[in-house]
Amino acid sequence: MAKMMGADILLKVLTNQGVSTIFGYPGGATLPIYDRLEDYNIRHILVRHEQAAAHMADGYARVSGEVGVCLATSGPGATNLVTGIATAYLDSSPIVVITGQVERRFLGTDAFQEVDIVGITIPITKHNQHIMSAADITPALKTAFLLAKSGRPGPVLLDIPKDVLTEETEYDPDIEATLEGYNPIIAGHGGQIKKAANLLMSAKSPVIVVGGGVIRSGATDEVVELSELLSAPVMTTLMGKSAIPQSVEHYLGMIGMHGTKQAMDALKSADVIFAVGARFGDRAVLSYDKFSNLAKFVQIDIDPAEIEKTIKVDIPIVGDAKNILTKLIERLKGDDSIKERKRELVKRGIELYEFDEGMSIPSIIEILSGMEGDYIVATDVGRHQIWAARYYNSAGLGTGMFLTSGGLGTMGFGLPASIGAKVAYPDKKVVLITGDGSFMMNIQELATSSQHNIPVVVIIMNDHHLGMIRQLQDTFYDGKYIECTFPDNVDFVEVARGMGLDGVKVTDINDVKGAIEKGLESDSTFVIDCIIDSQQNIPYQSYDK
Repeated sequence: MAKMMGADILLKVLTNQGVSTIFGYPGGATLPIYDRLEDYNIRHILVRHEQAAAHMADGYARVSGEVGVCLATSGPGATNLVTGIATAYLDSSPIVVITGQVERRFLGTDAFQEVDIVGITIPITKHNQHIMSAADITPALKTAFLLAKSGRPGPVLLDIPKDVLTEETEYDPDIEATLEGYNPIIAGHGGQIKKAANLLMSAKSPVIVVGGGVIRSGATDEVVELSELLSAPVMTTLMGKSAIPQSVEHYLGMIGMHGTKQAMDALKSADVIFAVGARFGDRAVLSYDKFSNLAKFVQIDIDPAEIEKTIKVDIPIVGDAKNILTKLIERLKGDDSIKERKRELVKRGIELYEFDEGMSIPSIIEILSGMEGDYIVATDVGRHQIWAARYYNSAGLGTGMFLTSGGLGTMGFGLPASIGAKVAYPDKKVVLITGDGSFMMNIQELATSSQHNIPVVVIIMNDHHLGMIRQLQDTFYDGKYIECTFPDNVDFVEVARGMGLDGVKVTDINDVKGAIEKGLESDSTFVIDCIIDSQQNIPYQSYDK
């Protein structure tokens, strides 16, 4: 059996795992990998900041369903990944993170660019590991890919000292992943499924709440079939946006603090809340006490830690959503009474923004939504994110093609995630809805887009404010606005042009559609700087109204 350097083994295993793209930034500890990279059929996207590498891998993973890979050096390179790792962790996105480390003989000496990235990332990874010999690279990497994608997806980090990458050892491609005791539950408990079916059959006004787990499981068709079978309305969490087609007859939009009134009204009148792949986070639930008292609950989740994490559940079912829903639907269809029962159909109640002549975030999103293109749509975090979740209801939005940072709420996620998504789907148009605050967080990745010719349409909702901070200060701090205003000192179009791209500034709502069309026709990233003249707040929902 031939001997190979650790760096070659790493790249060989990545290739065998089907990896075609790595998002990364080189450093001294990872140069052995870069030295061997050109001998392998792997595209490397050179980012301008390591955080963006993690977000790109994340965006790639979310739309493709495959594992995204990012690479950074030791010390600050590794720590710069932390926000992107945490973003992927909270949103259950499968990425493998590879970091370089100082040589083994220097470990624990506070050597130049030494940091314990494994210790730092324990709470925000599904698994992480120091690889202390070249012989451990193959099983560790195979384990990382298996863990990242199976069960509840999530990030896995491997930290490799520089001298391990240059160490020679025998390469055995047949070595398997080592996962003692790891056995994620896929098939739900038959007795619990039977109880859920009986409860749904007896329910007078059941509702279905869908989270991001439906996208990860590929259970879209089963959710739609269940909705039609029960004539039950479907609503989503923020992470569940695009889990079902926006055109589904019973779709009522998003639940939660900033959800639709139609969804809130349906929840308040429900006798059974059937949740699939939704973790009942605080912004979705509003009040744990009040939410728990709304109805009886069925919760399906592949992660047993999410069951009853925040609210009491009457019928918990641990397992894969698609697997469980398939069995549940078979059981419901086998009951003759399901054919006899007739419920009044819930009319689709998607909210439409009352269009005005001024430049406002929801008006611009309505225009984009009305174009009904088969786009991947990404957002950053802020008011524009919530307006997009509410009003981007295009029939052209595909399953899993709405990308946003839900759990961590990461400003700066949007542009690199859009670039990663475009790499995964080069033939699809990618549109980023962002704010002037969020866009500045990773604006340097325009240069990455330009260098690697990865076109994205960027729509900046530029109100010269941290819009969500302004709304919170307006609502809860008596309109005392502190440090939420930006001076008009950045010309985003000129910044884009300075990086070899193009764009246009828009101040009239009648010019928005034409600007978007121009962006979609462009062969490179196109920045549309929409100057917003409205500070309209997003409505809050309550159980008391």
